[in-house]
Amino acid sequence: MVESVGVSLQSNDDDALKFQRIKKCELGASDFMSDIVAEELPMRNTTAMLFVLMCGTIVALGASGTCHADLLKAGDKAPQFSTDAIYGDQTTPIKLSDYHGQTVALYFYPKDFTPGCTTEACTFRDSYAKIKKAGIVLLGCSVDSADAHRAFVKKYGLPFPLLLDPDKKIAMEYGVANGIAKYGLDGRVTYVIGGDGQILKVYPKVDPALNASEIISEFGTKTTATAN
Repeated sequence: MVESVGVSLQSNDDDALKFQRIKKCELGASDFMSDIVAEELPMRNTTAMLFVLMCGTIVALGASGTCHADLLKAGDKAPQFSTDAIYGDQTTPIKLSDYHGQTVALYFYPKDFTPGCTTEACTFRDSYAKIKKAGIVLLGCSVDSADAHRAFVKKYGLPFPLLLDPDKKIAMEYGVANGIAKYGLDGRVTYVIGGDGQILKVYPKVDPALNASEIISEFGTKTTATAN
């Protein structure tokens, strides 16, 4: 009887030891898995970050590609536009079709009050009498606000309209949007458009101090002769 009790107690002890060993194994496995997860989490985070960066790069490249079309060429039909313009202290509606039969010099520039744009605008201002005498309509265009255009016109006494293009719609049509991609500004490009709506000349790399004289030299005589 005592022996059977002893055997029973020993059996219970053995079962208890087995249970403890099993629990230790389970705890050990749990710790082991925790270590694996702890090691894998940084790797997963790094992979996720790389994936996000790659996606962002693809989106950025796609966005810039949709906004930066090729420049138009001489002989192309000039895209029509309709917008408001700052002319003196007034805001007035303006369309390219308003100037059918006239030569139009449409110059795109990055930003009001920047050094190069100020030089270009003031050079056009100083040459404006000759431009007007030649029968050329001069229009400036950038992504600046109406208030910025108005202040720019007032400070420098600009006698020609500055078109409003805040959504870059005109710039995109003419292939100059995001010409300065880092800042999302238009490129410095000038188009001369004939009276029939065809592009006569593209100045893709404008020198701000020389563009006015280039236009007068190349088109002033032709325009006057045509007008006569």
